[in-house]
Amino acid sequence: MLSTPAISSTGVDVLGYEPKAEGEKEIWSAGSSTKAATSTTPSLKLSPSVSRGSAIDDTHEDFKLPDTISLSLVILGNALLQMSFYIVVSSANAYADHLGGTPTFSGLVIGIPSLIAGLTLFPMVKFDQGRYKIPLTAGYGLLCLGNILYGLAYHANFLYLIFIGRFVSGLGFIALMYCKRYCSDPRIVGVRRRTTLAGFLVMGQGLGFTAGPFLGGVLYKIGFPNTVFNGLTSPGWLFAIIWAIYFVANGVFFKDIRPSPTHPHDISSPPTSHEPEVSISSPSTSFDDTEYRRPTSLRQWGVIALMMWYAMTCFLVLGAWESNIPVYTEAIFGYDPFRAGNFIALGGVATFPFLILNVFYARYLQDRVILACGVSLGLAGQFIMLALVNTNKVTFGSFYVCWFIVALGFNLASTCTLSLLSKLLPPSWNSVISLAIQNSNLTGRVAGAVLGGSGVKIGISNFLGLQIAVVGIGLVMQITLWRDLKAKTG
Repeated sequence: MLSTPAISSTGVDVLGYEPKAEGEKEIWSAGSSTKAATSTTPSLKLSPSVSRGSAIDDTHEDFKLPDTISLSLVILGNALLQMSFYIVVSSANAYADHLGGTPTFSGLVIGIPSLIAGLTLFPMVKFDQGRYKIPLTAGYGLLCLGNILYGLAYHANFLYLIFIGRFVSGLGFIALMYCKRYCSDPRIVGVRRRTTLAGFLVMGQGLGFTAGPFLGGVLYKIGFPNTVFNGLTSPGWLFAIIWAIYFVANGVFFKDIRPSPTHPHDISSPPTSHEPEVSISSPSTSFDDTEYRRPTSLRQWGVIALMMWYAMTCFLVLGAWESNIPVYTEAIFGYDPFRAGNFIALGGVATFPFLILNVFYARYLQDRVILACGVSLGLAGQFIMLALVNTNKVTFGSFYVCWFIVALGFNLASTCTLSLLSKLLPPSWNSVISLAIQNSNLTGRVAGAVLGGSGVKIGISNFLGLQIAVVGIGLVMQITLWRDLKAKTG
């Protein structure tokens, strides 16, 4: 075993690690390392010297990344999943109306995949053995089938077939949780890379809610005048083709993780050939959850509850606004689905440069800071919109600014929910917290879609007031638990 080099206070700042006295055990707490230190200080293979501004070897355990091709498939797949979810937003109301449905029904059409995905995840995680290839590939196949059914509803003149198609797509949207879990899995992703990868996922999320409605609006505008492929059905047919291609690509090129023979989510098994080697030459190179203590205090459980609440809140607000914009702009501006889709997309395009910056600056900022900034920004946009509605001063420009602020704020905030918990909890909890966060996301999507579809009916002031109350609860919890949210950056 190598002797431990002298580490200055500057080195401690860089590593996020403090040596412990002999016999002292490091447990889950604000800002603690994700690995426990027992008996003696572990030996680390570091660069020859650690000084201010020096770079740490990227093969260090904290900086490891999975296979490049597999990671690329996951990140691109996440973006396509978001586009597939949002592409129907701009035309769902018109599609439902053509077949005899209501705006509330169109909200259900938009939101039902989230509910179905959330229910399907519970049995899936019991049989996935901590692996990814089968759930992801099966999800893409189901999405292909669901989009075919969605596209056939017009020719069949059957309203509930669009609902059935989105229902089947919901079975495929389980892939969203596996994308997020993959990017925070301690077996393949170091603790200082998880927020960065979460930033890439949120970029895909931003691309989805930007390009999805825009593309749906463009397809509606073009029209394609026939009963099979037209402006209302073309989103389904387009993504049926995309998912068929992705189904094959994922099956051929994705490299899976070897399951543990003892527990499906135990990460003590040796790395597979495509996993990068770590540079920690300590007997505790593998993660041992016995060295962690489960959260026992009310504040520690409060952190978990807060991240679940924010995961739900971000998608409730984003889903509500996206579902409401086509209905609301039709009522006050006379917009058709094409113009409503363009409006949604313009807000998303403006947020994209900031989401790209977030990917690079995430390695320097704490998750709790990003979370607080995002939520506060989004809440400000909601208050501005509420003031405009109550003073009857809603114009294209003012509404656009509010949408941009809300979209940027809550997309930024959604970056941190899973990555922060993955840094504070033992590695084998990754599957559990991924499931909890994803189901919170999906609950928000369903509630947001229904709320947005009913926004004009219940009154925009009530629509906004409900969202503000939900966000306010989260802010009070975050202020109370601020010191418990400290974790490693990156």
